[in-house]
Amino acid sequence: MRLLTLDNQNVNLIMVQQKQLGVYSNLQIDMCGIMDRCSPSRCEHGGRCTQSWTGFHCNCSESGYSGATCHSSVYQQSCEAYKHDGNTSGHFYIDVDGSGPIKPQLVYCNMTEENTWMVIQHNNTELTRVRPSPGVNQHSVQFDYSTEEEQLLAAISQSEHCEQELSYHCRKSRLLNTPEGSPFSWWLGGPGPGQVQTYWGGAHPGSQQCVCGLQGDCVDPQHYCNCDADRMDWAEDSGLLAHKESLPVRSLVLGDIQRPGSDAAYRVGPLRCHGDKNFWNAAFFDRETSYLHFPTFHGELSADISFLFKTTASSGVFLENLGIKDFIRIELSSSTRVLFSFDVGNGPLEVRMESKVPLNDNRWHRVRAERNVKEASLRLDELPVATQEAPADGHLHLQLNSQLFIGGTASRQKGFRGCIRSLQLNGVTLDLEERAKITPGVRAGCPGHCSSYGSLCQNQGHCVERANGFQCDCSMSAYSGVFCHTEVSAGFKSETSISYTFKEPYELSRNSSALPSSIYSDMTLRGENVSLSFRTNQSPALLLYVSSHYREYLALLINKHDKLEVRYKLDSSRDAEVLRSRVKSLANGQLHTVTIRRLTDSVSVQIDQNAREDFNLTSDGEFNAIKSLVLGRVHGSDDLEPDMARLASLGFTGCLSVVHFNSISPLKAALLHPDTSPVIITGPLVQSNCGSSASANPYAAENTHHLSDQSGSVGSGQPLVNAIRTDLALIGGIIAVVIFVIVTGLAITARFLYRRKETYRNQEAKEVKQEDSADFPFNNQTDSQNVSTENPKEYFI
Repeated sequence: MRLLTLDNQNVNLIMVQQKQLGVYSNLQIDMCGIMDRCSPSRCEHGGRCTQSWTGFHCNCSESGYSGATCHSSVYQQSCEAYKHDGNTSGHFYIDVDGSGPIKPQLVYCNMTEENTWMVIQHNNTELTRVRPSPGVNQHSVQFDYSTEEEQLLAAISQSEHCEQELSYHCRKSRLLNTPEGSPFSWWLGGPGPGQVQTYWGGAHPGSQQCVCGLQGDCVDPQHYCNCDADRMDWAEDSGLLAHKESLPVRSLVLGDIQRPGSDAAYRVGPLRCHGDKNFWNAAFFDRETSYLHFPTFHGELSADISFLFKTTASSGVFLENLGIKDFIRIELSSSTRVLFSFDVGNGPLEVRMESKVPLNDNRWHRVRAERNVKEASLRLDELPVATQEAPADGHLHLQLNSQLFIGGTASRQKGFRGCIRSLQLNGVTLDLEERAKITPGVRAGCPGHCSSYGSLCQNQGHCVERANGFQCDCSMSAYSGVFCHTEVSAGFKSETSISYTFKEPYELSRNSSALPSSIYSDMTLRGENVSLSFRTNQSPALLLYVSSHYREYLALLINKHDKLEVRYKLDSSRDAEVLRSRVKSLANGQLHTVTIRRLTDSVSVQIDQNAREDFNLTSDGEFNAIKSLVLGRVHGSDDLEPDMARLASLGFTGCLSVVHFNSISPLKAALLHPDTSPVIITGPLVQSNCGSSASANPYAAENTHHLSDQSGSVGSGQPLVNAIRTDLALIGGIIAVVIFVIVTGLAITARFLYRRKETYRNQEAKEVKQEDSADFPFNNQTDSQNVSTENPKEYFI
């Protein structure tokens, strides 16, 4: 066979000549292999390949991956990783194996608690009444999860802890019988179709008990489950399944449901997991000569390496693997440069990244390196990626045969001194901690996360070190949330009152020699730092009132002219000093923020973004023996002067948010910790989102804030709810109007048909109501993170 070799110009000429003749032959031209440049191995993870005379291109836009060959995932590998990017609770795509074959999955990340929870739903997380069929002795229900099997098992394996709620409500419906007898009910859990499990939530695998049997407090001591007492009164056996080998719950079989008088309901909660064993897996290298070694890295055609490091050294090799001629190496070549180099048999190729800031600042920095048949790339932190095209000749295969060195080198170059964390090669995490435990000069784990992540703690939140990660302590902040970023707000009505007591009064008999002026000496202030946000249409209105045991007070109010007044009475023998702001129209229903600072006789007032206003007091500058702080209506104001007493009795109608007085957050204490804080609440008080600048309803108490808010981020952290463009929203509004007109017409028709069948429907509804409400005292509880689900698949045996 004769080989035809042509350049691009000659090929084009032949194609033109063929077209002019009106015929096309089966001409096959090698052109350096252009005909197979889009072989399946070129573009990974479903990337679409297109070829040209000079090469090929991978379109990764719909794959969830990036890079020249769609090799690297664009998603984080866990909820923990999203949290440390500064995200808050929401729906996220996670890719548990990075560049590996497992597809990304959509989960809910709950970041409202100390642990970051990944929540995976199934098709029925509600409390469900068992409705047996005639002649069927058992009731079976299957649970289908929102992720594929491979994704589900990988997520469980990667997590430090997983759990699932399992509840059974019963009335004359036995659950497990006794450990010696055959169980009436069981569930299947674990990989694949699952294994039969005969223990209930809170108990140990294989025990054939419920949690009350384990604790010894069942309603009948002769049985190990409350339901096994077989009583006519409603009972419950509930608990958490926390053995990862038995999760998730696949199906449930209930066996004692057909006897006369038997009644039951079940609930299987969503799968919840926290912790990422890969994300915090770290090793600390004490010396430049210390290293860890692992088996040879196999990345013949494509290789991706990612890790985090922190160091005070100016240089050192992160990892190295050698072959006979080939090698791969990543190193810190200077305090501002990371170098990725390799040789596939045709000479070394280098990719460099320069940082504008020193990298030896003992803060975490991320490195991501990739090599494939088309190019090599290197990324440092969030800097733009640096790339080098692959050479046109030489080997495509990277052939290595030595051990993989981490933190040191086989070529005796300068080793790395510092921490390396979350090291992954082609999506597989190396267990640095386990290897470090048996290696001299290397320690497992790495402390000091607040140096890198402490800036995520906002609004006076304090970063607290944890063994794996950090936590924001919001106790000194008027805010809440994982990063102390959530405004704590409440809607007030005229009768609402919150009273925060600073110190209970002493009895003089406890210390007969004590002078009245010295009893509260530790509660005397020479300055205050007060801040709050508010919305109201009321004027005049009292925003905040601080009283004293000596009839001194501080009052923050809006006067009848809709302006802010700060009243200080620091001498009980003199009238209060009134400081009036020049800012107008504060009772306009808009959100306003006020900050008051006093140091002895100097007072500053800041309202929103207006210029700061400064005032001076003529009193001695001491606020003696402060007693309590009141938000809303002030009770027991008889000892105040008439004007102040009238304002105190009016109460406040509107919204108060993020109230802070020195180190005290009285509104937060009343809403989040009412049982452990020195607060007295009278009247209606409902936590609300009214303090948000985006709140459409300024101070409605019914705008209740739910910590399980499902608006969140996906991919790069953009909220799902904000992903729709404004122009699409306008089109949606027009469509909504059209739909409304159609639905209205259908509703009128349906109403007419409904009335004709009303007699029959009323009779049916009456029977259902008697069955479901009178004898079933439990609410149909749904999980706070529940998403749209299908009806459960039920099978009858």
